[in-house]
Amino acid sequence: MSSPIDPRLPRVSFVIPVRDDAQRLRVCLSSIVRNDYPVDRLEIVVVDNGSTDDSVLVAREAGAIVVSIPRGRVSELRNEGAKAASGEILAFVDADHEIDHHWIRAAAATLASSTDIAAVGALCDAPADGNWLQHAYDRLRRKPATRCETDWLGSGNLVVRRAVFDRIGGFDVGLESCEDVDLSNRIRSSGFRILNDAALRNVHFGDPSTLTALFFGELWRGRDNLRVTLRGPRTIRHWRSLLVPMADVAAIGAAIIALYFGRVAVALLLCAVVLAFALVRTATMVRSDGRRSRRTPIECFVVALVYDVARALALVVRTRHRTRRIGEGSSHVPANSHS
Repeated sequence: MSSPIDPRLPRVSFVIPVRDDAQRLRVCLSSIVRNDYPVDRLEIVVVDNGSTDDSVLVAREAGAIVVSIPRGRVSELRNEGAKAASGEILAFVDADHEIDHHWIRAAAATLASSTDIAAVGALCDAPADGNWLQHAYDRLRRKPATRCETDWLGSGNLVVRRAVFDRIGGFDVGLESCEDVDLSNRIRSSGFRILNDAALRNVHFGDPSTLTALFFGELWRGRDNLRVTLRGPRTIRHWRSLLVPMADVAAIGAAIIALYFGRVAVALLLCAVVLAFALVRTATMVRSDGRRSRRTPIECFVVALVYDVARALALVVRTRHRTRRIGEGSSHVPANSHS
């Protein structure tokens, strides 16, 4: 790397969970080691979840520390990776992400700007060469163009002060999903701030490429939504992500009962409630971030409807982590990868 070594720069430890994702892991690791940051101030810990492909070999070739956890939830994998790390800053990045060239310096600078900032990150971008569904799905993310405070950050692109992470006990290993929302809530309830910084740009190659993958992915991601929301803080702002799924699942259940008793008109009216919520989400997607979407309203509506139905059913249907991979095609790897 061309950057001069500065011992005052914090040591940054990347923690990357992986399971049978060697190709995308190689892209992820390459984006880290190519970053504009002194290599001797970096550490990479790859936590392998029983891979049968070349994931472990790829990690070792990149000079990463490999921790083997054959069984365990992703929250447990991240915690074990953090235990093996030595950095004062923990960077949680998933194997199917690629980070920007200045990502590490931007993260370190944001944390250094104030001692009450405990975490920084950014919502991910869809792959530039992704299909229509991936780009429409990307419109679900509300991505501020500047640095600003936020209630939560996704654990696939998250930087946390080690001291704060240890103080609050890390990720809750009892959660199958929504562990990032829970972690963010506990960080903020401890008196610290969380910032979204657009400079921490990252691309997520794991965005769903089929409607089946979208449905099962959200069916899994929403499974602990109710549990985490009930933990608090119990404000309208935090309840917002749960109110629509609750209304949708109630409408779907009532529609099924109405059909059973032959009340077709009532069932259609109840289905209209679900469609109405999807239309509201569609309008937000089309005008996301103040920019007119390049996706058609019909594409956005299809994604919004599948998303809403899956999130609603997630309240009553229990799924495993592997469920989210149903309907996925081959792993998306960027054609212009430098790895």
